[in-house]
Amino acid sequence: MSEPVGCDVIVLGLGPGGQQLAIGLAEAGLDVVGVEKHLVGGECPFYGCTPSKLMIRASTLIGHVRLADQLSGDASVVPDWSRPAKRITEEATKGWTDDANARAVQDAGVRLVRGHGRLTSPGCVDVDGVSHVAARGVVLNTGTEPLVLPIDGLEDTPYWTNRDVVKAKELPTSLAIIGGGPIGCELAQAFSRFGVDVTVLEAADRLLAVEEPETSRLLSRVFEDEGITVHVGVEVDRVEHTDGFTLTAGDLRVEAERLLVAAGRSNNVRDVGLENVGLDPSAPGVETDERMRAGEKLWAIGDITGHGRFTHVSSYQAEVAMADILGEDGPLADYRAVSRVTFTDPEVGSVGLSEEQAREQGIDVSTGFADISDSARGWLDGAGNSGHIKLVADAASGLLVGATAVGPTGGDLVSMLALAIHGRVPARTVRRMHFAFPTYHGSVMTALDDLGLDATSG
Repeated sequence: MSEPVGCDVIVLGLGPGGQQLAIGLAEAGLDVVGVEKHLVGGECPFYGCTPSKLMIRASTLIGHVRLADQLSGDASVVPDWSRPAKRITEEATKGWTDDANARAVQDAGVRLVRGHGRLTSPGCVDVDGVSHVAARGVVLNTGTEPLVLPIDGLEDTPYWTNRDVVKAKELPTSLAIIGGGPIGCELAQAFSRFGVDVTVLEAADRLLAVEEPETSRLLSRVFEDEGITVHVGVEVDRVEHTDGFTLTAGDLRVEAERLLVAAGRSNNVRDVGLENVGLDPSAPGVETDERMRAGEKLWAIGDITGHGRFTHVSSYQAEVAMADILGEDGPLADYRAVSRVTFTDPEVGSVGLSEEQAREQGIDVSTGFADISDSARGWLDGAGNSGHIKLVADAASGLLVGATAVGPTGGDLVSMLALAIHGRVPARTVRRMHFAFPTYHGSVMTALDDLGLDATSG
Protein backbone atom coordinates (compact mmCIF):
# COMPACT_ATOMS: atom_id res chain seq x y z
CA MET A 1 0.00 0.00 0.00
CA SER A 2 1.26 3.47 -0.90
CA GLU A 3 2.10 6.05 1.76
CA PRO A 4 -0.72 8.46 2.71
CA VAL A 5 -0.66 11.80 0.91
CA GLY A 6 -0.64 14.72 3.33
CA CYS A 7 -2.19 18.16 2.84
CA ASP A 8 -4.00 20.91 4.72
CA VAL A 9 -7.49 20.58 3.23
CA ILE A 10 -9.28 18.14 0.95
CA VAL A 11 -12.22 19.42 -1.09
CA LEU A 12 -14.30 16.42 -2.12
CA GLY A 13 -16.30 17.50 -5.16
CA LEU A 14 -15.33 20.40 -7.41
CA GLY A 15 -18.70 21.76 -8.44
CA PRO A 16 -19.05 25.56 -8.44
CA GLY A 17 -18.74 26.04 -4.68
CA GLY A 18 -16.05 23.40 -4.28
CA GLN A 19 -14.00 24.82 -7.12
CA GLN A 20 -14.30 28.33 -5.70
CA LEU A 21 -13.36 27.15 -2.22
CA ALA A 22 -10.38 25.06 -3.35
CA ILE A 23 -8.97 27.96 -5.35
CA GLY A 24 -9.55 30.43 -2.51
CA LEU A 25 -7.85 28.24 0.10
CA ALA A 26 -4.88 27.56 -2.19
CA GLU A 27 -4.47 31.25 -2.94
CA ALA A 28 -4.54 31.86 0.83
CA GLY A 29 -1.48 29.63 1.12
CA LEU A 30 -2.93 26.27 2.12
CA ASP A 31 -1.95 22.95 0.58
CA VAL A 32 -5.22 21.84 -1.02
CA VAL A 33 -6.21 18.58 -2.69
CA GLY A 34 -9.30 18.76 -4.89
CA VAL A 35 -11.03 15.49 -5.70
CA GLU A 36 -13.41 15.16 -8.65
CA LYS A 37 -14.66 11.98 -10.32
CA HIS A 38 -16.41 13.68 -13.22
CA LEU A 39 -16.08 17.23 -14.56
CA VAL A 40 -14.43 20.07 -12.67
CA GLY A 41 -17.10 22.75 -12.47
CA GLY A 42 -19.92 20.31 -11.78
CA GLU A 43 -23.49 20.19 -12.99
CA CYS A 44 -24.09 23.90 -13.57
CA PRO A 45 -21.75 24.72 -16.48
CA PHE A 46 -22.07 21.39 -18.26
CA TYR A 47 -25.60 20.04 -17.71
CA GLY A 48 -27.59 22.64 -15.81
CA CYS A 49 -27.57 26.43 -15.65
CA THR A 50 -25.42 27.33 -18.64
CA PRO A 51 -26.66 24.99 -21.40
CA SER A 52 -30.29 25.25 -20.36
CA LYS A 53 -30.17 29.05 -20.36
CA LEU A 54 -28.66 29.03 -23.84
CA MET A 55 -31.68 27.00 -24.96
CA ILE A 56 -34.02 29.36 -23.15
CA ARG A 57 -32.40 32.49 -24.59
CA ALA A 58 -32.84 31.15 -28.12
CA SER A 59 -36.45 30.13 -27.50
CA THR A 60 -37.30 33.46 -25.86
CA LEU A 61 -36.28 35.30 -29.02
CA ILE A 62 -38.65 33.07 -30.97
CA GLY A 63 -41.40 34.03 -28.55
CA HIS A 64 -40.63 37.72 -28.97
CA VAL A 65 -40.82 37.51 -32.77
CA ARG A 66 -44.24 35.94 -32.49
CA LEU A 67 -45.41 38.92 -30.40
CA ALA A 68 -44.27 41.45 -32.98
CA ASP A 69 -47.51 41.20 -34.99
CA GLN A 70 -49.34 42.97 -32.17
CA LEU A 71 -47.03 45.98 -32.00
CA SER A 72 -44.57 46.20 -34.87
CA GLY A 73 -45.79 44.46 -38.01
CA ASP A 74 -45.61 41.11 -39.71
CA ALA A 75 -42.67 39.05 -38.50
CA SER A 76 -41.72 35.41 -38.66
CA VAL A 77 -38.89 33.14 -37.67
CA VAL A 78 -37.88 29.66 -38.80
CA PRO A 79 -36.54 27.94 -35.66
CA ASP A 80 -33.17 26.26 -36.17
CA TRP A 81 -32.12 24.04 -33.27
CA SER A 82 -28.62 23.59 -34.67
CA ARG A 83 -27.72 27.10 -33.52
CA PRO A 84 -28.26 26.73 -29.76
CA ALA A 85 -26.98 23.15 -29.98
CA LYS A 86 -23.74 24.42 -31.51
CA ARG A 87 -23.34 27.11 -28.84
CA ILE A 88 -23.84 24.52 -26.11
CA THR A 89 -21.37 22.05 -27.57
CA GLU A 90 -18.67 24.38 -28.86
CA GLU A 91 -18.86 27.52 -26.73
CA ALA A 92 -20.32 26.51 -23.37
CA THR A 93 -19.10 22.99 -22.71
CA LYS A 94 -16.21 22.64 -25.20
CA GLY A 95 -17.52 19.18 -26.04
CA TRP A 96 -18.09 18.40 -22.35
CA THR A 97 -14.44 18.74 -21.45
CA ASP A 98 -13.29 20.54 -18.32
CA ASP A 99 -9.79 21.58 -19.42
CA ALA A 100 -10.35 25.27 -18.65
CA ASN A 101 -11.82 24.63 -15.19
CA ALA A 102 -9.16 22.08 -14.31
CA ARG A 103 -6.43 24.45 -15.44
CA ALA A 104 -7.85 27.26 -13.28
CA VAL A 105 -7.81 25.00 -10.24
CA GLN A 106 -4.28 23.79 -10.87
CA ASP A 107 -2.95 27.25 -11.72
CA ALA A 108 -4.13 28.36 -8.28
CA GLY A 109 -1.98 25.63 -6.72
CA VAL A 110 -4.64 22.99 -6.02
CA ARG A 111 -3.53 19.39 -6.48
CA LEU A 112 -6.27 17.90 -8.67
CA VAL A 113 -7.03 14.23 -8.08
CA ARG A 114 -9.39 12.42 -10.42
CA GLY A 115 -11.47 9.61 -8.97
CA HIS A 116 -14.14 8.62 -6.45
CA GLY A 117 -13.37 9.82 -2.95
CA ARG A 118 -14.68 8.32 0.30
CA LEU A 119 -14.20 9.45 3.87
CA THR A 120 -12.39 6.80 5.92
CA SER A 121 -12.03 8.75 9.18
CA PRO A 122 -12.03 12.41 10.25
CA GLY A 123 -9.70 14.29 7.87
CA CYS A 124 -8.98 11.22 5.75
CA VAL A 125 -10.22 10.47 2.23
CA ASP A 126 -9.51 7.41 0.11
CA VAL A 127 -9.46 8.06 -3.65
CA ASP A 128 -9.47 4.78 -5.56
CA GLY A 129 -7.07 3.13 -3.12
CA VAL A 130 -4.85 6.12 -2.36
CA SER A 131 -5.22 7.64 1.12
CA HIS A 132 -5.16 11.42 1.54
CA VAL A 133 -4.86 12.97 5.01
CA ALA A 134 -5.85 16.59 5.67
CA ALA A 135 -4.44 18.33 8.73
CA ARG A 136 -7.30 20.84 8.90
CA GLY A 137 -10.06 18.74 7.44
CA VAL A 138 -12.33 17.84 4.55
CA VAL A 139 -15.01 19.82 2.74
CA LEU A 140 -17.85 17.77 1.25
CA ASN A 141 -19.39 19.16 -1.93
CA THR A 142 -20.63 16.00 -3.62
CA GLY A 143 -23.71 17.51 -5.25
CA THR A 144 -26.67 15.73 -6.78
CA GLU A 145 -27.68 13.59 -9.69
CA PRO A 146 -31.00 13.14 -11.52
CA LEU A 147 -33.55 11.36 -9.37
CA VAL A 148 -34.32 7.83 -10.51
CA LEU A 149 -38.07 7.27 -10.35
CA PRO A 150 -39.44 3.82 -9.45
CA ILE A 151 -41.84 3.71 -12.41
CA ASP A 152 -42.62 0.33 -13.90
CA GLY A 153 -40.72 -0.12 -17.16
CA LEU A 154 -38.85 3.20 -17.05
CA GLU A 155 -35.40 1.80 -16.32
CA ASP A 156 -35.41 -0.28 -19.51
CA THR A 157 -36.14 2.68 -21.80
CA PRO A 158 -33.80 5.27 -23.38
CA TYR A 159 -35.33 8.19 -21.48
CA TRP A 160 -33.56 11.53 -21.17
CA THR A 161 -32.48 13.35 -18.04
CA ASN A 162 -31.20 16.93 -18.04
CA ARG A 163 -27.74 15.49 -18.76
CA ASP A 164 -28.96 13.93 -21.98
CA VAL A 165 -31.26 16.63 -23.24
CA VAL A 166 -28.52 19.26 -23.42
CA LYS A 167 -26.65 17.05 -25.88
CA ALA A 168 -29.55 16.74 -28.32
CA LYS A 169 -28.45 17.54 -31.86
CA GLU A 170 -31.90 17.09 -33.35
CA LEU A 171 -35.29 17.71 -31.83
CA PRO A 172 -38.06 15.13 -31.60
CA THR A 173 -41.47 15.85 -33.04
CA SER A 174 -43.01 15.26 -29.62
CA LEU A 175 -41.73 15.21 -26.05
CA ALA A 176 -43.31 14.03 -22.80
CA ILE A 177 -41.87 15.51 -19.61
CA ILE A 178 -42.33 13.90 -16.21
CA GLY A 179 -42.02 16.76 -13.75
CA GLY A 180 -43.52 20.23 -13.71
CA GLY A 181 -40.95 21.85 -11.47
CA PRO A 182 -38.41 24.48 -12.57
CA ILE A 183 -36.37 22.21 -14.88
CA GLY A 184 -39.43 20.62 -16.46
CA CYS A 185 -41.18 23.95 -17.04
CA GLU A 186 -38.12 25.71 -18.44
CA LEU A 187 -37.38 22.96 -20.92
CA ALA A 188 -41.04 22.43 -21.82
CA GLN A 189 -41.38 26.02 -22.99
CA ALA A 190 -38.00 26.06 -24.73
CA PHE A 191 -38.70 22.95 -26.78
CA SER A 192 -42.27 23.96 -27.51
CA ARG A 193 -41.12 27.24 -29.02
CA PHE A 194 -38.80 25.29 -31.29
CA GLY A 195 -41.81 23.42 -32.66
CA VAL A 196 -41.90 20.31 -30.46
CA ASP A 197 -45.30 19.02 -29.31
CA VAL A 198 -44.80 19.02 -25.52
CA THR A 199 -46.81 17.33 -22.77
CA VAL A 200 -46.00 17.87 -19.08
CA LEU A 201 -47.09 15.42 -16.38
CA GLU A 202 -46.83 16.60 -12.77
CA ALA A 203 -47.67 14.61 -9.64
CA ALA A 204 -48.48 17.71 -7.56
CA ASP A 205 -51.74 19.57 -8.05
CA ARG A 206 -50.07 22.42 -9.93
CA LEU A 207 -46.97 23.48 -11.85
CA LEU A 208 -44.10 24.94 -9.81
CA ALA A 209 -45.67 23.61 -6.64
CA VAL A 210 -43.05 25.30 -4.43
CA GLU A 211 -44.15 28.72 -5.69
CA GLU A 212 -47.22 30.77 -4.83
CA PRO A 213 -50.55 29.43 -6.20
CA GLU A 214 -51.05 32.65 -8.18
CA THR A 215 -47.77 31.99 -9.97
CA SER A 216 -48.74 28.42 -10.82
CA ARG A 217 -52.05 29.56 -12.27
CA LEU A 218 -50.40 32.22 -14.39
CA LEU A 219 -47.80 29.85 -15.82
CA SER A 220 -50.47 27.26 -16.60
CA ARG A 221 -52.39 29.88 -18.60
CA VAL A 222 -49.23 30.84 -20.49
CA PHE A 223 -48.48 27.21 -21.29
CA GLU A 224 -52.05 26.66 -22.48
CA ASP A 225 -51.84 29.72 -24.74
CA GLU A 226 -48.58 28.43 -26.21
CA GLY A 227 -50.00 24.97 -26.92
CA ILE A 228 -48.20 23.05 -24.17
CA THR A 229 -50.37 20.27 -22.73
CA VAL A 230 -50.27 20.06 -18.94
CA HIS A 231 -51.60 17.27 -16.72
CA VAL A 232 -51.33 17.90 -12.95
CA GLY A 233 -52.17 15.58 -10.08
CA VAL A 234 -51.13 12.52 -12.06
CA GLU A 235 -48.75 9.72 -11.12
CA VAL A 236 -47.16 7.87 -14.02
CA ASP A 237 -47.69 4.15 -13.45
CA ARG A 238 -45.84 2.67 -16.39
CA VAL A 239 -43.52 3.62 -19.24
CA GLU A 240 -43.14 1.57 -22.41
CA HIS A 241 -40.86 2.09 -25.38
CA THR A 242 -40.97 0.66 -28.89
CA ASP A 243 -40.69 3.18 -31.73
CA GLY A 244 -41.61 5.88 -29.20
CA PHE A 245 -42.72 6.23 -25.60
CA THR A 246 -46.09 5.40 -24.10
CA LEU A 247 -46.83 6.67 -20.59
CA THR A 248 -49.75 5.41 -18.53
CA ALA A 249 -51.09 7.39 -15.56
CA GLY A 250 -54.36 5.85 -14.40
CA ASP A 251 -56.78 6.32 -17.27
CA LEU A 252 -54.45 8.81 -18.98
CA ARG A 253 -52.30 7.61 -21.86
CA VAL A 254 -49.62 9.83 -23.41
CA GLU A 255 -47.52 9.00 -26.45
CA ALA A 256 -44.37 10.86 -27.48
CA GLU A 257 -41.25 10.33 -29.53
CA ARG A 258 -38.97 11.16 -26.59
CA LEU A 259 -39.30 11.25 -22.80
CA LEU A 260 -37.57 13.65 -20.42
CA VAL A 261 -37.59 12.81 -16.71
CA ALA A 262 -37.19 16.04 -14.73
CA ALA A 263 -38.76 15.10 -11.42
CA GLY A 264 -36.06 16.15 -8.99
CA ARG A 265 -32.53 15.40 -7.84
CA SER A 266 -31.00 13.04 -5.29
CA ASN A 267 -28.10 13.98 -3.02
CA ASN A 268 -24.81 12.15 -3.52
CA VAL A 269 -24.32 11.12 0.10
CA ARG A 270 -24.72 7.34 0.14
CA ASP A 271 -21.27 6.31 -1.05
CA VAL A 272 -18.95 8.96 0.37
CA GLY A 273 -18.16 7.27 3.71
CA LEU A 274 -20.39 9.31 6.01
CA GLU A 275 -20.71 6.32 8.30
CA ASN A 276 -16.95 6.52 8.95
CA VAL A 277 -17.24 10.02 10.45
CA GLY A 278 -20.31 9.45 12.59
CA LEU A 279 -22.95 10.57 10.09
CA ASP A 280 -25.90 8.69 8.63
CA PRO A 281 -25.50 7.88 4.89
CA SER A 282 -29.24 7.16 4.66
CA ALA A 283 -30.13 10.70 5.78
CA PRO A 284 -31.48 13.00 3.05
CA GLY A 285 -28.45 15.28 3.32
CA VAL A 286 -25.67 16.59 5.54
CA GLU A 287 -26.60 18.98 8.35
CA THR A 288 -24.25 21.87 9.06
CA ASP A 289 -24.02 24.71 11.55
CA GLU A 290 -23.81 28.40 10.69
CA ARG A 291 -20.11 28.01 9.83
CA MET A 292 -20.78 25.05 7.51
CA ARG A 293 -19.28 22.61 10.02
CA ALA A 294 -20.70 19.10 9.72
CA GLY A 295 -18.50 17.18 12.17
CA GLU A 296 -14.94 16.67 13.36
CA LYS A 297 -12.60 18.10 10.71
CA LEU A 298 -15.57 18.21 8.36
CA TRP A 299 -17.45 20.94 6.51
CA ALA A 300 -20.16 20.59 3.87
CA ILE A 301 -21.42 22.99 1.22
CA GLY A 302 -23.72 22.93 -1.77
CA ASP A 303 -26.77 20.89 -2.66
CA ILE A 304 -26.24 18.23 0.02
CA THR A 305 -26.78 20.74 2.84
CA GLY A 306 -30.46 21.20 1.96
CA HIS A 307 -30.55 24.99 1.66
CA GLY A 308 -31.37 25.18 -2.03
CA ARG A 309 -29.86 23.43 -5.02
CA PHE A 310 -28.50 26.61 -6.52
CA THR A 311 -25.04 27.64 -7.66
CA HIS A 312 -25.35 30.93 -5.80
CA VAL A 313 -26.05 29.14 -2.51
CA SER A 314 -23.06 26.85 -2.97
CA SER A 315 -20.81 29.83 -3.70
CA TYR A 316 -22.20 31.68 -0.68
CA GLN A 317 -21.52 28.70 1.56
CA ALA A 318 -18.00 28.40 0.14
CA GLU A 319 -17.24 31.90 1.45
CA VAL A 320 -18.59 30.99 4.88
CA ALA A 321 -16.60 27.74 5.03
CA MET A 322 -13.43 29.41 3.78
CA ALA A 323 -13.49 31.99 6.56
CA ASP A 324 -13.94 29.28 9.17
CA ILE A 325 -11.18 27.06 7.77
CA LEU A 326 -8.80 30.02 7.73
CA GLY A 327 -9.74 30.89 11.31
CA GLU A 328 -11.21 34.23 10.36
CA ASP A 329 -14.18 35.93 11.98
CA GLY A 330 -16.12 35.64 8.77
CA PRO A 331 -19.81 35.66 7.89
CA LEU A 332 -22.27 33.20 9.40
CA ALA A 333 -24.65 31.39 7.08
CA ASP A 334 -28.04 33.11 6.88
CA TYR A 335 -30.77 31.65 4.70
CA ARG A 336 -33.64 34.06 5.36
CA ALA A 337 -33.30 35.63 1.93
CA VAL A 338 -32.37 32.79 -0.41
CA SER A 339 -33.57 33.79 -3.85
CA ARG A 340 -34.34 31.55 -6.81
CA VAL A 341 -35.38 32.03 -10.41
CA THR A 342 -37.26 29.82 -12.83
CA PHE A 343 -36.32 31.04 -16.30
CA THR A 344 -39.62 30.55 -18.04
CA ASP A 345 -41.24 33.39 -19.98
CA PRO A 346 -42.38 35.14 -17.82
CA GLU A 347 -39.54 34.63 -15.37
CA VAL A 348 -40.41 33.61 -11.83
CA GLY A 349 -38.22 35.16 -9.14
CA SER A 350 -38.82 34.27 -5.50
CA VAL A 351 -37.15 34.94 -2.17
CA GLY A 352 -37.80 33.94 1.42
CA LEU A 353 -41.07 32.40 2.61
CA SER A 354 -44.25 31.80 0.66
CA GLU A 355 -47.54 32.82 2.25
CA GLU A 356 -48.24 29.21 3.22
CA GLN A 357 -44.79 28.72 4.74
CA ALA A 358 -45.11 31.94 6.73
CA ARG A 359 -48.48 30.90 8.15
CA GLU A 360 -47.08 27.47 9.04
CA GLN A 361 -44.41 29.25 11.09
CA GLY A 362 -47.09 31.08 13.03
CA ILE A 363 -46.39 34.49 11.52
CA ASP A 364 -49.18 37.07 11.55
CA VAL A 365 -49.22 37.33 7.78
CA SER A 366 -50.15 40.28 5.62
CA THR A 367 -49.93 40.02 1.83
CA GLY A 368 -49.77 42.55 -0.98
CA PHE A 369 -50.39 41.89 -4.65
CA ALA A 370 -49.99 43.83 -7.91
CA ASP A 371 -50.55 42.74 -11.51
CA ILE A 372 -47.68 44.19 -13.55
CA SER A 373 -49.80 44.31 -16.71
CA ASP A 374 -51.81 47.03 -14.92
CA SER A 375 -48.69 49.16 -14.46
CA ALA A 376 -47.66 51.96 -16.81
CA ARG A 377 -44.77 49.85 -18.12
CA GLY A 378 -47.10 46.91 -18.63
CA TRP A 379 -49.49 49.03 -20.67
CA LEU A 380 -46.65 50.54 -22.71
CA ASP A 381 -45.15 47.16 -23.56
CA GLY A 382 -48.56 45.88 -24.56
CA ALA A 383 -47.56 42.26 -25.11
CA GLY A 384 -45.53 39.62 -23.35
CA ASN A 385 -45.97 41.39 -20.03
CA SER A 386 -47.80 38.80 -17.95
CA GLY A 387 -46.74 38.81 -14.33
CA HIS A 388 -47.28 39.99 -10.80
CA ILE A 389 -45.67 41.00 -7.54
CA LYS A 390 -46.67 39.22 -4.35
CA LEU A 391 -45.33 40.33 -0.98
CA VAL A 392 -45.53 38.41 2.29
CA ALA A 393 -44.98 40.43 5.45
CA ASP A 394 -44.99 39.94 9.20
CA ALA A 395 -47.81 42.28 10.17
CA ALA A 396 -46.50 42.59 13.73
CA SER A 397 -43.02 43.79 12.78
CA GLY A 398 -43.77 45.35 9.41
CA LEU A 399 -40.92 43.36 7.84
CA LEU A 400 -41.09 41.50 4.56
CA VAL A 401 -40.44 37.77 4.95
CA GLY A 402 -41.08 36.63 1.39
CA ALA A 403 -41.72 37.91 -2.11
CA THR A 404 -42.41 36.76 -5.65
CA ALA A 405 -41.74 38.74 -8.81
CA VAL A 406 -43.13 37.27 -12.02
CA GLY A 407 -42.59 39.06 -15.30
CA PRO A 408 -40.25 39.70 -18.22
CA THR A 409 -37.42 40.48 -15.78
CA GLY A 410 -38.72 38.68 -12.70
CA GLY A 411 -35.33 37.18 -11.87
CA ASP A 412 -33.70 40.60 -11.68
CA LEU A 413 -36.70 42.36 -10.16
CA VAL A 414 -36.69 40.09 -7.11
CA SER A 415 -33.23 41.33 -6.12
CA MET A 416 -34.54 44.53 -4.49
CA LEU A 417 -36.96 42.44 -2.44
CA ALA A 418 -34.20 40.03 -1.43
CA LEU A 419 -32.18 42.99 -0.18
CA ALA A 420 -35.14 44.25 1.86
CA ILE A 421 -35.62 40.84 3.48
CA HIS A 422 -31.92 40.22 4.10
CA GLY A 423 -31.38 43.71 5.49
CA ARG A 424 -34.60 43.67 7.56
CA VAL A 425 -35.74 46.88 5.90
CA PRO A 426 -39.31 47.71 7.05
CA ALA A 427 -41.96 47.69 4.33
CA ARG A 428 -42.70 51.29 5.26
CA THR A 429 -39.10 52.28 4.42
CA VAL A 430 -39.17 50.43 1.10
CA ARG A 431 -42.41 52.20 0.17
CA ARG A 432 -40.82 55.60 0.80
CA MET A 433 -38.17 54.95 -1.87
CA HIS A 434 -38.22 56.56 -5.29
CA PHE A 435 -39.49 54.09 -7.90
CA ALA A 436 -38.33 54.98 -11.40
CA PHE A 437 -41.13 55.56 -13.90
CA PRO A 438 -42.10 53.73 -16.02
CA THR A 439 -40.60 50.44 -14.84
CA TYR A 440 -41.86 47.04 -13.82
CA HIS A 441 -40.40 47.53 -10.36
CA GLY A 442 -42.88 50.33 -9.91
CA SER A 443 -45.38 47.53 -9.33
CA VAL A 444 -43.58 46.82 -6.06
CA MET A 445 -44.93 50.16 -4.82
CA THR A 446 -48.47 49.08 -5.71
CA ALA A 447 -48.01 45.77 -3.90
CA LEU A 448 -46.65 47.60 -0.84
CA ASP A 449 -49.74 49.78 -0.79
CA ASP A 450 -51.83 46.61 -0.92
CA LEU A 451 -50.12 45.20 2.18
CA GLY A 452 -52.31 47.29 4.45
CA LEU A 453 -49.45 48.04 6.85
CA ASP A 454 -49.70 51.81 6.63
CA ALA A 455 -46.61 51.56 4.43
CA THR A 456 -46.79 55.18 3.33
CA SER A 457 -46.63 56.72 6.79
CA GLY A 458 -43.55 57.55 8.79
